Amino acid sequence: MVRDIVVYPDKRLKQISKEVVNFDEKLHRLLDDMYDTMVAKNGVGLAAIQIDIPLRVLIINIPIESESDDPALQQPRENTLEVINPVLLEADGKTKYQEGCLSIPGYFEDVQRYSRVKVEYQDRYGEKFIIEDDAFLAIALQHEMDHLEGRLFIEKLSIIKRKKFEKEWKKRRRSGS
Repeated sequence: MVRDIVVYPDKRLKQISKEVVNFDEKLHRLLDDMYDTMVAKNGVGLAAIQIDIPLRVLIINIPIESESDDPALQQPRENTLEVINPVLLEADGKTKYQEGCLSIPGYFEDVQRYSRVKVEYQDRYGEKFIIEDDAFLAIALQHEMDHLEGRLFIEKLSIIKRKKFEKEWKKRRRSGS
């Protein structure tokens, strides 16, 4: 089921998400709905807080090359990384990457992040895993994990870029686009 995305400046995005303790059918349904929502909204990742569920749950599905315009073929469900209760174990290096966010539609900006991360997490059944990456997945993990702490990528912008963003965002919201 496709759910509504919570859009900036909604205060719900500032909530710190709670740890998942029940790895049950309700959690599985949430993960399935998150996938449906992310694909329907053309996202690469989604944190549960973005659909108004303050749990430490995020998903990432980096599109693969496909001849088809069908998002389900570009982001097959089985390629979805389901990350529950993530813990950053290691992070180093620096890189800049242009980021966007389903909660801030249509806005993209370069953000500095760690270039390599190592994250411990649980899957939908509660089993623990460790993932390490130094490519786009590392960026996506950091972006989505920030959501779990009530932070948005725009908070990483310089003061000048942040003021410019706020001005443009208010203008866009007033014009209804």
